Amino acid sequence: MPLALAPSLSWLAPPLCWGCSGPARRAEPLCGHCRGSFQRLAAEPVSLSGVAVWAPVAYAGPARELVRALKFRGARGVADAMAAQIVANAPPDLLPRGALVPVPLHPRRLRSRGYNQAAEIAAAIARRTGLEVAVRLARSGSTATQVGRARAERRVGPAGAIEPVGRAPTRVVLVDDVVTTGATLAACRAALLGAGSAEVRAVVFARTLGR
Repeated sequence: MPLALAPSLSWLAPPLCWGCSGPARRAEPLCGHCRGSFQRLAAEPVSLSGVAVWAPVAYAGPARELVRALKFRGARGVADAMAAQIVANAPPDLLPRGALVPVPLHPRRLRSRGYNQAAEIAAAIARRTGLEVAVRLARSGSTATQVGRARAERRVGPAGAIEPVGRAPTRVVLVDDVVTTGATLAACRAALLGAGSAEVRAVVFARTLGR
C-alpha cells in the first residue's frame, strides 16, 4: 500500500496507486490499469434483505483497496472517486430524487476515526448531483463492526441499534461504502420508514459477491 511521504518530499515523487502502489496521476487514487480492472456490476439494483441496493463495482481488487483506504487508512480523498463511479453509472431513476442519508457510524468509532466514510461519499455525491445530504440516523449500543462477523450473524442485523433522528425525508437514498448481506441497510430502512419515509433505496460503492 502507498506510504505517506514527508511534506518536504511529497512534491518529488508522483502519487501512488492504492491498488498496485504504482505511479498514478495527481488527484487520482488509482492508476489507469487498476481503474480499468474494476469488476462492473449490472445496471439494475438488487434486493438484499428487502432493500433495493445498487453498486457500480464488485468488492474485489482495486475497489476493495479503495474501500480499505477510506475506512482504515484515513484517505478521505478517495471518497470523491467512489462518488464519481456511483454518479456516472447509476440507473437514471435512482439519484435524481430523494435525500442522501449516510449509514451512521457509532459515536465512539466516529471519534476514533475522525469521520464517517459513508458521510464522506454522500457529501461527494451531493457535490456532483445537487442532492441534499440529510443526517437522519444514529447508531448506539455495541461498537462491533460487520468486518469479521459470520454471514449468518450479518444477516441477523448490525451490532448495536440504528435509530432515526428527527422526521425522515419522504424519499431516501441510503449511502454506504460497501454492502454484503444488506442487513445494516435493512435496519436503516426500517428506522427511516418508522420516522416517516415512504421510499428507501440504497447506493454503495461496492458489493460483495459470492459469499
